[in-house]
Amino acid sequence: MNITFIGGGNMASALISGLLQQGFAAEQLYVVEINVENCEKLKLEFGILATSDLAEGVAKSDVVLLSVKPQQLHELTQDVMPLLQNQLLISIAAGIRASDIMRWLGGYERVVRAMPNTPSLVRSGVTGLYAASSVNELDRKNAESILAAVGSTLWVVEEEMLHAVTAISGSGPAYIFYFIESMQQAAIELGLTPVQARQLSLQTFLGASKLASLSDEDVITLRARVTSKGGITERAIQAMEKSDIKHKIMAAIHVASDRSHEMSDEFGRR
Repeated sequence: MNITFIGGGNMASALISGLLQQGFAAEQLYVVEINVENCEKLKLEFGILATSDLAEGVAKSDVVLLSVKPQQLHELTQDVMPLLQNQLLISIAAGIRASDIMRWLGGYERVVRAMPNTPSLVRSGVTGLYAASSVNELDRKNAESILAAVGSTLWVVEEEMLHAVTAISGSGPAYIFYFIESMQQAAIELGLTPVQARQLSLQTFLGASKLASLSDEDVITLRARVTSKGGITERAIQAMEKSDIKHKIMAAIHVASDRSHEMSDEFGRR
């Protein structure tokens, strides 16, 4: 399976690194990147083939992975359309429906849409996947194996569910960073140094996430176990409950999902 990445940004680099670590040969991976400096950097870092020639890149591939910004995707599809020869096409552009990509490509049906998140950069991501109904099982397996190089994957049956994936895992790292930022600031206000505040906050998140992922119990039970009656943690949780923080977080995620819908509608008007 030869894979061509169109666009050589951070996510493409993460996927290339992950695929190489999974045993792909450098000769199987190709990047089309119009920035000459980035092109040379990718060649040096990974030993892969890289070029600014779109036709050359697409011709060498069994899979074409579109890793450009959403704003660039419509124009790119017009350039790619005459070059396709039944390759599997995977798009990681946020907010652009598979149906719109297929329409822009003149009815091309072999399309999978993927929604990875930024922890993919350290091979700890999670990717939501959706395949058009015309995509066969082998293509689905190939798409899954490519995205699994940077973390876990999950399929959604309806493309609309990718809005929820985007709002939870796509945007989710920013929510976590926001909470860590708040913890660090509070730690500094309580007299700890910035270095200490960072260590305590980050390790607490890492440890709690690992505990939750390895436990058979749900997070409600795990939280209750830390929250002793009349204790310190209970007082903090009560303060959060009084401020209705849980429902505000949930409302924010719904807003993110709504924005994902809006973006799909905006891009789909082309």
